Amino acid sequence: MALTRRQFTLGALASTALTTTGLSLGARPALAATYTAYAMTYFTESPSFTGANYGLHVAVSRDGLNWTPLNQNNPVVTPTAGDLGLRDPYIHRRQDGTFVVVATDLYGTNFGRNSQYLHVYDSTDLTSFTGYRRIQMHTYSNVHTWAPTVFWDAGRGQYAIVYSANTSTDLFLVNYTSDFRTVSAPQTYFSPGFPILDADIRVSGGVTYLFYKNLSNGNLYGARSSTGAPNSFTTYTSGLRQGNAIEGAHLVPRNDGGAGWLWGDSFSPVNNDMYMWSTSNVGGNSWSVMNQRDYTPPLNCKHGSITGITDAEYNAAVSRWGAPNWVRLKSSNLPDYFVRHSNGAVRIDPYPFDPYQDQMWRMVPGLADSSAVSFESVNRPGNYLRHSGYVARLAANDNTSTFRADATFYRTAGLADSSWSSFRSYNFPDRYLRHSNYVLRIDPLSAGSSEADRQSATFRVTS
Repeated sequence: MALTRRQFTLGALASTALTTTGLSLGARPALAATYTAYAMTYFTESPSFTGANYGLHVAVSRDGLNWTPLNQNNPVVTPTAGDLGLRDPYIHRRQDGTFVVVATDLYGTNFGRNSQYLHVYDSTDLTSFTGYRRIQMHTYSNVHTWAPTVFWDAGRGQYAIVYSANTSTDLFLVNYTSDFRTVSAPQTYFSPGFPILDADIRVSGGVTYLFYKNLSNGNLYGARSSTGAPNSFTTYTSGLRQGNAIEGAHLVPRNDGGAGWLWGDSFSPVNNDMYMWSTSNVGGNSWSVMNQRDYTPPLNCKHGSITGITDAEYNAAVSRWGAPNWVRLKSSNLPDYFVRHSNGAVRIDPYPFDPYQDQMWRMVPGLADSSAVSFESVNRPGNYLRHSGYVARLAANDNTSTFRADATFYRTAGLADSSWSSFRSYNFPDRYLRHSNYVLRIDPLSAGSSEADRQSATFRVTS
């Protein structure tokens, strides 16, 4: 049976419950005590696929929630063999503290295409990805090798590579390896009697947790085993879903030992939406849907994987690849909405959308006052966000004093949240950028304005 990843039967969203803190996941190398940040690997797509890129992308985060894509959100490396593209890259820290990345050998969305191989890269400190190779996982001619996950099997003293396959049913296979160059013969790892997809595995407190998608109803579930051995898992959670359809479950331990996070990749009603849950106990069955205000995935990211990193690794990666030279503006009270231009108007629309570049801005020194800021469009250079008749527009800079003044704003502490930002007009100092009926304009606002008005004028500057 050939899987078509976008034609799965959907079920109902299971209810979730509020959780707190207290989870610590994973037996990790000695460096774990110094993990202060996170790295993510992913590929990219957008709703109409103008943002599709099937190379290896890397982002970093201080808090594990809000992400900075590196290398201008371009790939840091792209496969040169097999299908010449990758999906579902999984980053794992080896026992010696270095990293390995394994990924599906597939360019694009031809989900009927079979491959016996996975792409593999090595990295010492995220400043380079070297030793590129493909490893053959099996010799079957009609079996997919999708969405690998890696964990250290302490009992075997080897790494397990678990991946999605399809034979007479859809199940997970496993190969064991010591060097990510040669692997053992494949064997069935998890086959619960219904079709499944996208394993993610973490080991904590002697328990091996496996999260997966049940293709029969479209929900994400957790299973567990006291040994981590093949065919030893029992499902213990209720189903989870956000959006109409979701896949790519990814369980992430927090560096501070607090709650664990579960990511999911939604592809309906629109492709390329990432969602999160949190829990205080990965072994329990209480998951809280996280507010999108609290997290911002990398632009266009799909099916990512996350690992804890040190401060030195974070700084080295940013130094090597560079942070974006553009920003996005996220709405405080409509946190799935971003500021974008469209046919000359400036408005907020729900992310994701295409052209995705419409939401990318260069925040430059203010045209009328260099201590302030102006917003230049990335995909329409020379055009700036300016107000006219109190309504925001995208317009070409005519270099008049009026244009420069209209396009200049003072960045202040957010009127509704001081950790976010508000933008006060240069030439109408009692007015702030805000959205009203989804359109941006400048209106008189202050700390004494209504909560709704202050929220509408508060934005997160992100990338």
